[in-house]
Amino acid sequence: MRRRTLLAGALLGAAASPVLAAGTARAADPGPSVTKKATTRLDATAVFFVSYDGLVNNNSFQKKGLLTYKGYQYAAWYTSTKNAVVARRVLGGSTWSTVTLSHQLKASDSHNVISMGVSKVDGRLHLNMDSHSDGFFYVKSTAGLLDNPATTSWTSSVFGAVQTTLDGLALTTQFTYPQFVATPEGRLQLSYRVGISGNGRNALAEYDGSTWTNLGEWSSSTGTYTSEHGSSTVRNMYLHGIDYDVDGRLHSFFTWREQNGAVMCSSGGITNHDTGYVYSDDRGRTWRNNAGTAVGTTGGSDKVAVTDSGLVVDALNPDHSLMNQESQAVDSTGLPHAIISYVPGRFGQCTTDYVSDRTAGGRAFHVRRNSAGTWRKTEIPVVLGSSQRTKLILDKYDNAYAIFPFGRIAGASKASGYTDWTVLFDGSGLNAFGEVVIDELRVKADNVLSFMYQEKSSGTTPSALHVIDFALPA
Repeated sequence: MRRRTLLAGALLGAAASPVLAAGTARAADPGPSVTKKATTRLDATAVFFVSYDGLVNNNSFQKKGLLTYKGYQYAAWYTSTKNAVVARRVLGGSTWSTVTLSHQLKASDSHNVISMGVSKVDGRLHLNMDSHSDGFFYVKSTAGLLDNPATTSWTSSVFGAVQTTLDGLALTTQFTYPQFVATPEGRLQLSYRVGISGNGRNALAEYDGSTWTNLGEWSSSTGTYTSEHGSSTVRNMYLHGIDYDVDGRLHSFFTWREQNGAVMCSSGGITNHDTGYVYSDDRGRTWRNNAGTAVGTTGGSDKVAVTDSGLVVDALNPDHSLMNQESQAVDSTGLPHAIISYVPGRFGQCTTDYVSDRTAGGRAFHVRRNSAGTWRKTEIPVVLGSSQRTKLILDKYDNAYAIFPFGRIAGASKASGYTDWTVLFDGSGLNAFGEVVIDELRVKADNVLSFMYQEKSSGTTPSALHVIDFALPA
């Protein structure tokens, strides 16, 4: 494997120049806006405990905890009794119908989220639950449930037995971060991590409507990374997401986390470094860097590694508490966008407590590639006030929206080259704990930004879980 090289000169600094070659929207296209429509309550007493600074019902990396399909919206969470629940409503309706599954949350660990997916080939809803570097729990609905929701009963009988394999396919005993994504053909893929924090590999499995297949691992945990402080030989790649565009290209932004704390300036920081990007044009079998060079094969001996060239699109050393698993989206022309966050150098060149330092000085940045293939980066002028993650969506005009902790929303227009970020909703009245879970599919379904949030509480006192809806520009 070749030693990585940075994309020198491809990025702007933290403050982007006013004029960017990001394309110009038609004059008639509106800029970003949000209009609050309604809030509905999923659960008055959802399970509440703070773990790894987050909540198990609202960890933003749980793609997808809230989703829309064929006129209905679906949500999944854990109740105060730790039972897994899945609910649905007519899109935009005020009443949710719930089904309580037999599974109960096994550990007070915010990683043990519920993620949902839709296999379009057979109309099933799939759920993967309750794992952090150990075994997972899986359940799927009867075929056709999601294709004819108005005429299909919504009871526990429409879900099969809870399994600890994918219909008999055992993946790994160290499973974390399930993310379902539908292929253009309607198959369902499951992205997950094998291993542990600082020593793990990304992998894919695929469901064709009848059978699950393990496609294998595609990122490497080995190779030497050296910072100005020291070296590390083991790591894991954290994905910001995994998404298909309109032409069938699969996109993924990522950060690396090193196992050896010697790469940091302080033991109180976090070993995350660099924002990278890869894509696949063959449904996740072959991975390429920004220049189009193959850098890894899923299930093969050559995997995407820290030593590969051309992976890094925004270089950052481990001294700034870069957040892992933030957010990404793909615009209507297939161009990738991401939100990343860290403590900029103007607040110091060495974070010593990543939670308090991110809360005090952390900022989010919008990173995207333009039609000329150049990467651009703009700081979003909103104080994080939290150590947690920010989500990203794009509306039908490709305006960008950042959904911050506590439910705050900022937007930037495509017409400006994404330089006019402004706060659109300050989150007042929500009493949201922190991260929110976005319904990415609903934006495309009916032009509504919908997200799930949980109210603040203390200790292990249950609190209310809600879904709030905002109309986007028509």
